[in-house]
Amino acid sequence: MRYVVGYSANARGGDAVNLAVALARRQGASLDLVMVMPEDSPYNGVYPPVAGFGDILAEQISHWIDEGLALVPDDVPAQAHIRRGESEAEALIAAAEELGAELLVIGASSSGLFKRFSIGSVASALLHAATVPVVLAPSGYSRTDPITRLTCALGTRAGAEDVLRTGLEMAKRRCLPLRLVSLVALGQGDATASIEEARAHLRSVAEASQGLAAADLDKPEIDVVVGHGRTIEDAVDGLNWKKGEILLIGSSRLAQNKSIFLGSTANRILRALPVPMIVVPRNFEFPTNEVTK
Repeated sequence: MRYVVGYSANARGGDAVNLAVALARRQGASLDLVMVMPEDSPYNGVYPPVAGFGDILAEQISHWIDEGLALVPDDVPAQAHIRRGESEAEALIAAAEELGAELLVIGASSSGLFKRFSIGSVASALLHAATVPVVLAPSGYSRTDPITRLTCALGTRAGAEDVLRTGLEMAKRRCLPLRLVSLVALGQGDATASIEEARAHLRSVAEASQGLAAADLDKPEIDVVVGHGRTIEDAVDGLNWKKGEILLIGSSRLAQNKSIFLGSTANRILRALPVPMIVVPRNFEFPTNEVTK
């Protein structure tokens, strides 16, 4: 089991490493820290190349990624990679695919609402193009103890079953309790009817989950919760979030097959979310040859 960490020599890179360690400790995974070195191009900041600049930059990046490796505890296997590319996001996606990574972990910017999440250009590109699940660490994420619970956000539209299946598989592999959540904004319409509709939907999803895991003796413990508030952000704030929890959410219907596209509701959730988020590609399936725990 391998997780790629998009490392940068700043607090955001440290947040990504901390979260990757917490995830790896839950499943005995190894980490691949990846830094991207820009290719010589007219679109780079320094062009034409200054004599010796490339060597100086490569040496500095090598030093930075060694600092990143030093953040990884001894009980988590890790190695470093330096890649070249015009696009940092494309280089990270290529590295994740080449290394057979199950997850691609990155950090958020530090300028988000309440210092939780703010999506920069690289994160935005990954959240609209990656072919493996992308994990986003909130700004200031310092926890390295194993993840304690997986929450799966489910809507009422087509595709919820795929997200549920992924959540069940992730929870089972990590021996985690699973919480199924539906979020209801009560700003318009019949509030009572909306909440009851969400509860009925989640009950049916929970029953379906029992069917999906019926023959599995290691099926996770499942809890069902409806979060509601005046807005989606209020609904997220009103939920009880545990330390060490992580949220799983699916891609928009606009996403291409096997690819990520972060939809408008997911963006609103992200603005209020106090825990890390995993975004899974549309119709994502775990590799069949992967060894499970």
